[in-house]
Amino acid sequence: MLFHVEMEVQVPHDIDPAVFEDLKAREKARAQELQRQGIWRHLWRVVGRYANISIFDVADAEQLHSILIDLPLFPYMTVTATVLCHHPSSIHLDDK
Repeated sequence: MLFHVEMEVQVPHDIDPAVFEDLKAREKARAQELQRQGIWRHLWRVVGRYANISIFDVADAEQLHSILIDLPLFPYMTVTATVLCHHPSSIHLDDK
């Protein structure tokens, strides 16, 4: 199943900078690992915000939920997810 996921990070002003740098490094590593696995299919930055729009390819909503709550920055995120389905006019057969 494909999901359109929007994530916005709200960083606490009093977070220790070293802790935050560690969280960002672990988040990047996890995101890249999921991309290599074909799970996190697309990842775009939203200009002017600490946010992204992504496409995930997972078995179901439960798998997506598990992935998202395990992200290092999840405690600081607002997340919205929308299930997607193939459009009959699309010429791309790999987006089912």
